[in-house]
Amino acid sequence: MSTAIQTDEQSGTRPERRPTGRTVLMCRPEHFTVVYRINPWMNPAEPTDTSLALAQWQVLYDTYLGLGYDVHLIDPIPGLPDMVYAANGGFVIDGIAYGARFTYPERAPEGPAYMDWFRAAGFDVREPEEINEGEGDFLLVGETILAGTGFRSHSHSHEELARIADREVVTLRLVDPSFYHLDTAVAVLDATPGQEHVAYLPTAFDAASLAVLRERFPDAILVNETDAAVLGLNSFSDGYNVVIASRATDFERQLREHGYHPIGVDLSELLLGGGGVKCCTLELRR
Repeated sequence: MSTAIQTDEQSGTRPERRPTGRTVLMCRPEHFTVVYRINPWMNPAEPTDTSLALAQWQVLYDTYLGLGYDVHLIDPIPGLPDMVYAANGGFVIDGIAYGARFTYPERAPEGPAYMDWFRAAGFDVREPEEINEGEGDFLLVGETILAGTGFRSHSHSHEELARIADREVVTLRLVDPSFYHLDTAVAVLDATPGQEHVAYLPTAFDAASLAVLRERFPDAILVNETDAAVLGLNSFSDGYNVVIASRATDFERQLREHGYHPIGVDLSELLLGGGGVKCCTLELRR
């Protein structure tokens, strides 16, 4: 955060929030179901409703269109039920698409599928050597990339991305298996250089990572366990409009107090696979 904005907030005057255009990639959950367990949210014994997942996803898609976002779609592939979680498909910055290399074999074919889409769309694709799960664990804030590790992405991928993107990459270690990707524990609210603002769940991180977050983002919104448990932090912001889980009511209140416009959507069926708003949303930065 810049000094000016910190001073404004400390004096009780909210900084002016402005939306900026977004280009995103999504995948319809036509094959969504839970047939394996690779995170604590998943239970193959609990029935899932693909038609309900599609209807809820459609609301998110329509919300983005209503906000004026440029929304692209990748074709879903039979046998890849988690492909709906497009954020995991890679990390795109400056026209470069750093591909994903998944931890679990169940999701491994998603990596090449997304890289094929990036190539066809004209991105400069960099195939990963290190295990990483894309924008699930990489979040751009200003000119810095916050990078998660502990459950899915290997810390060596942070070094690989730093070389590819020519950006500072800051490693944060996750310690709660329910928040296995960084985008389940941190929400980027304003990524504008000099105006960086985030929200996060303190208990999701080890002590060293929490110290980093406190130092870099002293005015961050701290989200409670109840809202985090419905993946409230797994949200998507354009700097003013913040699309969040509709059940994250206290987070909604906090966003309004900080000058944002929260928009709640219900993705409860996709939560059964361990994903929410951000998981379904991969930002494409040309």
